Amino acid sequence: MTTISPTGTASAGPAAQTPERAGLHKAAQAFEAIFVRQMLTAARQNSFGDTLWGEDQGHDTFTAMRDEHVADIAAQSGTLGLAKQIEAQLGAKLDTVAKGQAT
Repeated sequence: MTTISPTGTASAGPAAQTPERAGLHKAAQAFEAIFVRQMLTAARQNSFGDTLWGEDQGHDTFTAMRDEHVADIAAQSGTLGLAKQIEAQLGAKLDTVAKGQAT
C-alpha cells in the first residue's frame, strides 16, 4: 500500500515547514473535518423509518460523537483531498507574501 502525504506541499522536509505553513496545514484539516461532519449530518437527516431501538438522546449523542471522530480521521488521512487542495492554493499565496516580506 502506498502512503500519500496529506499535506501535498513541496517542502524540503519537516525542518523547512514554517509556523505559518503548519498553521495553514492545521486549519485546512480542520476545515475538511467540518465539511465531512456537515456531509454526514445531512446524510443522516433522511430517515427510512424507525430504527431498531428507537430514537433517544443517548443514540443521538453517540451518533454525533461517532460522526465527529470519523470526520477527524478522514481529514487527517486526506481521504477527500479537500485539505490538500486548500493548503496548496493558500500555500502559494503564503509563499508569495513571505517572499515579498523577505525583500
